[in-house]
Amino acid sequence: MATPDLLFGLRNNFYLGAYQVAINNSEISTLSPEDAIERDSLVYRSYIALGSYQLVINEIDSNAPTALQAVKLLALYLSGPENKESVISSLNELLGDSAIGSNPTLRLIAGTIFLHEQDFNEALKHTHSGGTLELHALNVQIFIKMNRSDHAEKQLKIMQQIEEDHTLTQLANAWVDIAVGGSKIQEAYLIFQDFSEKYPMTCLVLNGKAVCCMLMGNFDEAESLLIEALNKDAKDPETLANLVVCSLHVGKSASRFLNQLKLSHPQHILVNRMANADESFERAVQSIA
Repeated sequence: MATPDLLFGLRNNFYLGAYQVAINNSEISTLSPEDAIERDSLVYRSYIALGSYQLVINEIDSNAPTALQAVKLLALYLSGPENKESVISSLNELLGDSAIGSNPTLRLIAGTIFLHEQDFNEALKHTHSGGTLELHALNVQIFIKMNRSDHAEKQLKIMQQIEEDHTLTQLANAWVDIAVGGSKIQEAYLIFQDFSEKYPMTCLVLNGKAVCCMLMGNFDEAESLLIEALNKDAKDPETLANLVVCSLHVGKSASRFLNQLKLSHPQHILVNRMANADESFERAVQSIA
């Protein structure tokens, strides 16, 4: 008889972006020491996703297991740009330790941080060998960021061979479909639609459906989905960023959503891109004057 996966629900809630639900339902009895560490990692990563960086930093001490030390580094990294250099230094020190450097959570966090840094080669250095579905899913994201959907598709095939119906595999399938585009967009939409019918709606699922709608030219439906997401979390960065794009396409002012994004997530890639565009425009104007 197969041993029940006591962490299935917790993982699934985390993967689908139901972070508070994951936290609220994390009290699971009779966990093995290894499962207890994974449970704590998922709970703290959920707090990070909700922006509660300081809680994670305060609660994880220097005696915590490697996986939790890695999660604490992610919280420190995201809590402010002033921590970036020290975090990357500490991260490289842990990765260089032969006793713990291959820890899957440590490699996952390393890949996540270097992905934030747009250092794709360094990210892949720690994630390319896979080992877990999460690492393969992160590889998919990295390759898509590199505009290498061919490599992303190869990672997806590996995930499908491991467990085709797994939530992460289905999410990765949708990401690849969106990257490939064309008729695949409709297939991605159906994956997010399936999630919305099986599980409580989250910002992640609503944004997934909205992006598919925008790519198919259905901006009114996309706007409706994004407003629903905004009602769930008024500070969700992807919702605000997608609303900026969607508003411009439907001929509405995007300034309020952009200002909200700047205030709550000043380091967001859209904020940085628009700031760089403004600077380039100003330089161009001054060179003409």
